[in-house]
Amino acid sequence: MKIMAVNAGSSSLKFKLFEMPEEKVITEGNVERIGLEDAYFTIKINGEKEKEVLPIKDHAVAVKKLLDELIARKIVKSLDEIAGVGHRIVQGGWYFEDSALVDDDVKAKIEELCALAPLHNGPHLIGINAFQKVLPSVPNVVVFDTAFHQTMKEEAFMYAVPYDWYETYKIRKYGAHGTSHKYVANRCAELMGKDVKDLKIITAHIGNGASLSAVKGGKCIDTSMGLTPLEGIPMGTRSGNLDPTVLSYISSKLGYTLPELIQILNKKSGYLGVSGISNDSRDLEEAMANGNERAKLALDIQYKRIVDYIASYYVYLGGADAIVFTAGIGENSPRMREIVCERLAVLGVKIDKEANNVRGKERLISTPDSKIKVYVIPTEEELMIARDVLRIAKL
Repeated sequence: MKIMAVNAGSSSLKFKLFEMPEEKVITEGNVERIGLEDAYFTIKINGEKEKEVLPIKDHAVAVKKLLDELIARKIVKSLDEIAGVGHRIVQGGWYFEDSALVDDDVKAKIEELCALAPLHNGPHLIGINAFQKVLPSVPNVVVFDTAFHQTMKEEAFMYAVPYDWYETYKIRKYGAHGTSHKYVANRCAELMGKDVKDLKIITAHIGNGASLSAVKGGKCIDTSMGLTPLEGIPMGTRSGNLDPTVLSYISSKLGYTLPELIQILNKKSGYLGVSGISNDSRDLEEAMANGNERAKLALDIQYKRIVDYIASYYVYLGGADAIVFTAGIGENSPRMREIVCERLAVLGVKIDKEANNVRGKERLISTPDSKIKVYVIPTEEELMIARDVLRIAKL
């Protein structure tokens, strides 16, 4: 049967169509710049990408365009072939410890949690509504980035703030990228030929958004992102951790309001804020090669924080069997992986530089005598979504 996996952003809609349970990708693509006259529709067929520029006023139009193309290109004979649709949702808060079948109550809770993920949950809801409108009889399943992290103990997810903030407003660490962390941890266990329940694994999802998780026995015991995706290591445009007093001090000097400051920390910090050049690590590596010290500094700050988290998780886990790098930078930056692993040499990590010279491919990159195995494992969030559609919708 055919299952559609969807990731809706504020102006985008990524999709991947699977033949399940074979887990074969039939087609995939993206709709970008939704709401503009020159939106992009991209679809990959037989390994070849085709791109069209056209006006797409909203997500409903984007969904209709996607489904029309499936028919027009004879990828499906009828939309009745689509048995289920799965949606990535960033914030499931305290409500969801697992994926869920969409109904009015589930949608209401996702909407309630928009305040904790204002850039994400709203667009996700728009995507759900768009698919329900076009395919009203097809079950929709929501898969939460936060669900995998619900196994953390209170000591890991609580903040040292007045306890009634937690009781009344649910202020705590929720994490993100859980679908990715879960996939690569389980895939790592498969590559090692062991049961994930017997392993201690540190997963590093390093992309424009980035987080790390400590996984023990297949369950998350700590993660770097917090109440929102702003906490943790510096990212493409996010600051990561900083002293909260910075906000009041800068406000007194420059007159920014608190919402304006949070926007700066989310959108104008990280790589972009430090370098003044770009939020893309590839641009920074190129600039650094040409002698730009601020580009190098932006990368060095992040690498240092990645090492900090891995080292602390190593202690919290009581050792580690493996470290996994995934996501855009984790999968495609040999330099980042080499520098991080060299700084972890004190833990017995040894990197094979030749094996590490890989981009976007699954590979063991540590030496045979490394005390901790190090892997590059491309993430497959869409596949995890498709699997959960089958499981939750009982297809």
